[in-house]
Amino acid sequence: MSINNPYEFFVQLHLTERCNLSCSHCYQDRGSSSDEMSLAEIRSVIGEVSDMLEAWTGTYDLDFTSSFNVTGGEPFLRQDIFKVLEELQTKGFDAYLLTNGTLINPDMAASLAGLGLKGVQISIEGPQEVHDAIRGRGSFAASLKGIRNLLDADLEVTLNTTLSGMNAPYFMDVIELASSLGVQRLGFSRLVPSGSGEKLLDSMLGREALKALYGKIFSLNTGRLKIVTGDPVASQFRVPAEADGPEPRPSGGCAAGVSGLTILPDGTVTPCRRLPVPLGNVRQDSLREIWASSEMLNRLRDRSAYEGRCGSCGAWSSCRGCRAIAYAFSRATGAGSSLAEDPQCFLTS
Repeated sequence: MSINNPYEFFVQLHLTERCNLSCSHCYQDRGSSSDEMSLAEIRSVIGEVSDMLEAWTGTYDLDFTSSFNVTGGEPFLRQDIFKVLEELQTKGFDAYLLTNGTLINPDMAASLAGLGLKGVQISIEGPQEVHDAIRGRGSFAASLKGIRNLLDADLEVTLNTTLSGMNAPYFMDVIELASSLGVQRLGFSRLVPSGSGEKLLDSMLGREALKALYGKIFSLNTGRLKIVTGDPVASQFRVPAEADGPEPRPSGGCAAGVSGLTILPDGTVTPCRRLPVPLGNVRQDSLREIWASSEMLNRLRDRSAYEGRCGSCGAWSSCRGCRAIAYAFSRATGAGSSLAEDPQCFLTS
């Protein structure tokens, strides 16, 4: 990797597991609870991440594009959320907020804008009937109010849809909605059958259905609306990467083990927000040591450890499939492995 290219590193910080909605496809277990970190502990974690990146910069002569994704549960159920965002601003991090948007009033939107927030992602699962069927009656109208309040405060808004058999036929309606609202970006991800969503295994899209949907999405001219996704399979479909060399190193694709970490409300560290494999806990473990010495993270960086088609794929370094989906699907259908092949991948190696 060239030292002239900034290295992206992000932390997904879950402030709470509490939520005011009960989404049928949620990757978290609605029955779970945790001992939430205090504001002082969260500030300590933010400081630790800042010190870690500063040390890496000095040691490896790398430039970093560093950010925090702040979420929940529903992050606005933490009364100190604005103090958390203030701390991120003080430490110089780009801050993004992931929320269902239902609690955002005009004053809150103005406060977020004043904190220099880089963007807000709000989940929209389809037109009103579809969205409310997945997230609860009245949630669509409440989310739209929040979106409009954010746009009125001149904040960048991204809508995001979790694609499954429940809503895939309506994604073009979401594109129309996003355009009519005037949001800047529309993203999508795939259903992960874990947590409350474990019972929706049969709602996962098949390979051919997913391929057809992605082909349709990427063939559209959406004007000023930017279509974005963190799905490594979709990214490969859109811009196929060159074949790997003899000793490939991860350089893109799935972020797990490569460009980010997730910290849960009780301080537990995982490779990804949707991959519930504990690596340690910030209350007693060093993030720097976790990143460098975690056996799980090192296996995620090692092509020879991967199973099935992902282990032999020529685009492994820039894709690796979705590790969260691979883990959840393999656990639901067998022993469970975070290194299993991505069951929805339609690409040829």
